[in-house]
This record gives sequence, C-alpha cells and structure tokens, in this order.
Amino acid sequence: MTYLSAKKIQISRRSFLAGGAGLTFAIAYGAKGLSLVSAAEARAGENTIGAWVRITPDNLITIITPAAEMGQGSMTGVPVPLAEELDADWDNVSLEMAPAAPHIYGYARSGGRRSMGIYGSLAMRSYYPEMRIAGAQVRKVLIQAAAKKWGVPASSLITEPGVVVHKPSGRRMTYGEIATFAKIPPKMPNIDKLELKHKSQFRLIGKSVPRQDIPEKVDGSARFSIDVHLPEMVYASTQHAPVQQAAPKSWNDAAVKAMAGVIDVVGLDHGVAVVADTFEHVLSAKAALAVVWEKTASAEAYDSEIALEETYAGVAADTSATARTVKEKGDVDKVFAKTSSTKTIRREFRSDYGYHAQMEPLNGVARFNTAGDRLEVWEGTQAPGSSRQKIAAAVGLDVSQVDHHQMYLGGGFGRRSITDYTIEAALCARKVKRPVKMIWTREEDIAYGMFRPQTYQCVEAALDRSGNIAGWKHCVVGDGPRLITSGIKLDKYYAIPNQLIEQRGQSHGIRLKHWRAVAHPFNIFAIESVVDEMAERQGLDPLEFRRQHMAMNGKAGRVFDKVAEMSDWAARRPEGRALGLSVSERSGSLGAGVVEISLNQKTGKIRVHKVWAAIDGGTVVQPEMARRNIESGIVYGISSILKERVTIKSGIVEQSNFHDYEVLRMSEAPEEIHVAFIDRSTKPTGLGEIGNPFVGAAIANAFHKLTGKRLRHMPFTPERVLAALKA
Repeated sequence: MTYLSAKKIQISRRSFLAGGAGLTFAIAYGAKGLSLVSAAEARAGENTIGAWVRITPDNLITIITPAAEMGQGSMTGVPVPLAEELDADWDNVSLEMAPAAPHIYGYARSGGRRSMGIYGSLAMRSYYPEMRIAGAQVRKVLIQAAAKKWGVPASSLITEPGVVVHKPSGRRMTYGEIATFAKIPPKMPNIDKLELKHKSQFRLIGKSVPRQDIPEKVDGSARFSIDVHLPEMVYASTQHAPVQQAAPKSWNDAAVKAMAGVIDVVGLDHGVAVVADTFEHVLSAKAALAVVWEKTASAEAYDSEIALEETYAGVAADTSATARTVKEKGDVDKVFAKTSSTKTIRREFRSDYGYHAQMEPLNGVARFNTAGDRLEVWEGTQAPGSSRQKIAAAVGLDVSQVDHHQMYLGGGFGRRSITDYTIEAALCARKVKRPVKMIWTREEDIAYGMFRPQTYQCVEAALDRSGNIAGWKHCVVGDGPRLITSGIKLDKYYAIPNQLIEQRGQSHGIRLKHWRAVAHPFNIFAIESVVDEMAERQGLDPLEFRRQHMAMNGKAGRVFDKVAEMSDWAARRPEGRALGLSVSERSGSLGAGVVEISLNQKTGKIRVHKVWAAIDGGTVVQPEMARRNIESGIVYGISSILKERVTIKSGIVEQSNFHDYEVLRMSEAPEEIHVAFIDRSTKPTGLGEIGNPFVGAAIANAFHKLTGKRLRHMPFTPERVLAALKA
C-alpha cells in the first residue's frame, strides 16, 4: 500500500471545505451545541469548525463519520440519522472518516468536554440527536433554495430521496441540481423538534442499509494500519518485561545490532524494541535479545490463583478492611438481623483475568518529518482524539504537531482505546529517523496484556415473609475500582428496598483495561445465580419468582416476557438439555436472555446449543447491524464463560497464544441465536455490549437445572465442571 493510497481514507479538512462546485456544510460547536455553518465561515474557523456534509452536482452526498469502525457497523450507522432527516438517497451517500479532532467531531461529555472515544456502546446513542438536527437543517436549506428558484412558498415543497418536489406542479429538482446554484444562508435555520420526522416516516432509521465498509473488507481493499506501507519504512517489535511494568536494566546491544537487517535496538520504559528492514529480521533479532530486567516491579512475586483463593477471600471476610460504598439504600443490617437463617443465603463467586483477544495484532505506523518537529501516525484506535494527545505527549510535541490518520480496527473490545503500541512506533521512528511500523506479536500482546481484572464476590440476600428479597449485600474484591463495579446496581431492573454494595481494592501491578461490557459479565453472573437459588428455595420457576418477588420495573418485565415467548420457556426440553435464564444490562439498554445447554458428564464440557435474547435498546437505528453486534457479544460471552482465563505466576503471565488461551471455535458456537428488539420510540441506547452480560448466569442456571449442582467460578472449564459434579 502506498503512502498516497493510505491518505485517501483520511478526510482532508481544507480540501473538503475548498472542494469544487457544490454545497459544503460545515459544523461548529458553541455554547448551544452543534450548528451548521457555511464553508466561508468554516475556513475562517481554524480551531472550532470542520467539514460535515458536502453535496456535489453529480448528486453525491459526502458525510463525515466520526465513529471508529471495528466491525460493529458504527461508521455506517452513525451517519444514518443525518441521511434520514436530509432525506438522502443512501445509494448516493459516501462516507469519510473524521480527523482526530474531538473539539469539532466529538460528542458531548460532562463538563462541556467532547470526545471521539467509541467504547461502552457510545457511538449511536451519543451522536444520534445532533445528527438528526444537522440533517434536518441541510434539508431545510435545500428546500428554501428550490423555493426561491421556482418562486413558490417553501411550504409547498416536499422531499423524496435526493429530490425536492413541488407537489402542485409536479416539478422536481435533485439535490445535485440545487447544489449548482444554492447559497448557504449566513445563519443556518433553526429546527424545532416537531419538524423532525415521525417514526412512521422513517426510510432509513429502523431499516437495514448496506454497510459501506463491508465491500472493502470482502474484496481486500479495506485498509487497516497493518496494511500501511510508506517509502523507506522499517519494522519494529518490542520485547516487554516478563513481569509487567518492570524496566530493562541491560541487554546484548552490540550482538543484536550486528545481526542481519537490524537497524537499531531501542530501550523503552518497560521493554526493548528491535528495528530492522523486514519483520522477519525483527523477529530473528528479537529472539536473540538477552535482557536483564530490574526486579523492582510490584508484580514480581504475584500469584493470581493464590490471591484469588486466599487473599481476596480474607479481604471480603475482614470487617475492618477498607471498603468503598458503591450503593447504600435502606437499612440492610436491620433486615438481616431480624431474618432467620432459613430465609437468608450467602454465596461466593470468583472470576479470572480475561484477555481481549482482538483479531488484528496491535500495531501502529509513525513517521517524523526531516526536522523532527512534526509527526504522522496511522493506527486503528477507538479513541483518536485522546490517542493523538497521548502520542504527542510521549514524544514531546504539541497536539497540533501530530497528524493522526484513523484506520479500520480489526477488533477493539476496549483494548484499542489505549495507544501504547503506537507510542512505541513513534519513539522508534524518532530514534532511527525513518518511518516505523510497530507490530506486537500475539505472544507479546498476551504477555504484556491489559486484562479484565479477576474478582472475588460475596453476595447475601434476605427474604421477607412474603417471599420478596428485602435485603441485599454485595461485596466485590479486585483491582481497578471502575473496572469491577459496573453492572452491580440492581435498581436498573429489580427494586430491592435495602441494599449495601461495596468494593474492596487489591492492587498487584498488573495492567488492566475495560473489557467488553467491563464488570457486567461477572457481577450479573453472581447476582442472577443468587436470584435463581432463591427461586429454588421457594419451589418457584425462576421466571415466575422474578415476576412475583423481584419487583421488576416495566422494562425488565417486557424483556423477560418477550424472551419467555421466544424460547417457549415452559415447554419440555429434549433429554439431556436444560434452559437457563438471566437479566442483561449495559449502556442504558436492558435485556433478558435464555440459553439451552447440554453437558458431557465424562469430559465436563458444556455445549450451548441455542440462545434467545430480548433487548430494549430504545430506537434501533440499524436493526441488522444491531442484531449482528448482539450475536457477536453472545458468542464472545460464551467463549469467556466456558474457556478464557489468564493466570499469573511469579508476576509472569502463563499463557502465550491461542493454544493455551483458548477461545470458542466455530464448531462450538451455538446452532441458533435469536435476537428480538422491544419496539420503542425512545432515544437509542447502547447495543454493542448488551450481548454478553447475561451469558454466565444463564449457563450456570441451566447447568443447575440439568445436574442439581452450582457453578460459581468463571470460566466454567471442564476441570471445574467435573469438580462441581463431584461436590
């Protein structure tokens, strides 16, 4: 791939604004949020204004899309609301990736900040309102221009896809024709919410349009950062400390530099990078590296399995241990004090470290100019704005001195919101004064991974005389407070009057990161396992117990009813099969899921055959994309629940590749996955992470129905399953 071809997928702000004949609408952010302005205003607004929409005489409509595309469909989905309100012909819509400029292209965050970070299912729900307004503004400008040209009232005009129509006379004018003469007014028209389309008028929202990234990915023309090739580019890879966060003390520098193709060896804070003319030479030289590491890292003697079984349990049981209150409601102590032991339950749950296992190896490309005062980077990142800032800071440049080229991502799951690998590319490029492509091998990525933290949880529940859960205690022990408490608040689906939810921290010097749905998978696993056990105590069907005694809110009631209908919950299952049920919640969306499993009691292998999920995600902008995203989350969840675990001994990660960090194979995927959306007209909520939080509890509850035994340590490896069967 040449440098020029790499540039084609990155929008040039100046060329867009100065581009040939046609109408260019630009975007500006002020105190009142997004507004569209003319190209003239945009050219004068260097730091606050950027391109958004262009209409050319050939009827092509180009829309800037600010959402990172990592397979979830956001690059296509986010512009759809704009195209909907514009009444654009989707066949004539072209998309361009936005530059890394959050102050222009970011969505609103608290404190007046704007961000381009795409994680936590933020893309659609964050951009949806502003995109609709922008599209309606452009449409109104086109109508006003046509009305002036024809000398008719604007109120007598309507639009059809890509066309303005004068109904009384039948005259028609395409958007491209209007673009040849129209002028953007000095002030863009205001849009009242009542002017936006009603749901019944939608042509694109709620319908499935072709994703614009798919043809490129099928024919191989899609460009990821690993595809970028620049003149005089060289390659690099890093050997990181075996004990995370240790520093290199010394290495056989001269011997490695003398090897074939080696250009330089670069010392980094926590690793040593080899730079060579080919990647094959990089790998050969890297294998010959003999690094002596400092022994000062806090993870030096850490054993994850001992910590989980002994240390964490001790912290949970220690009433004097420092605890952070996540939620407190009512008087939990009073409830438990007056409840008999036959009406209470206390259970412990564990979960292991998890690796992101993204498909594309971590990589980035960096190039300095001759003077060394300007840097270009190519990377696939979930957060181009913050990535650009971090790279600039790492090499001592101002953000304005870094040009960031956003590429497709071969999977993210939270890992690609951190840009450590591209920072290493930039540091190497500065040292060798040539463009550098940094590639972390899979082994390097796992060894120096950023993991979902392991946790120990203690859950207690108390029933009142009516059989309702009146008291709830939940303590979660682990590292990274923001990474272990999401999904732990029950009020989003169940109303329990007395609650005490606590987090107790344990730091080990292991690199941690948000992982798909963050803490929801293991917290909901614990919560819903206890709910099922309480139902069993009362001799009630798990679904009926939730309906009668969990005070489900309306959203929860709807999704549980729907999934019961989808799965034919009450029907008898074939011999050797059982169903399990769980709530699912994430990013404002609520769902319920059911799985059908079987078990090989000789090998301990659980097989998930069928999955049903009912989701309330508000307005579903692109149903087929959303469905596939949820299916992806379900498979991702099954993989993590049945197979995936990272263990650390003496501070060193024991797994190295997919032979010992096992992921679900295609042959092990469910035969059927059924997803249904609750029909709603509310604002979209997140759907990218709603697919996996329910999986753990649903499988564990189905396992109990099948065997009478409980699983309380995820993942449910065959060894753990066999141990549970013998317990």
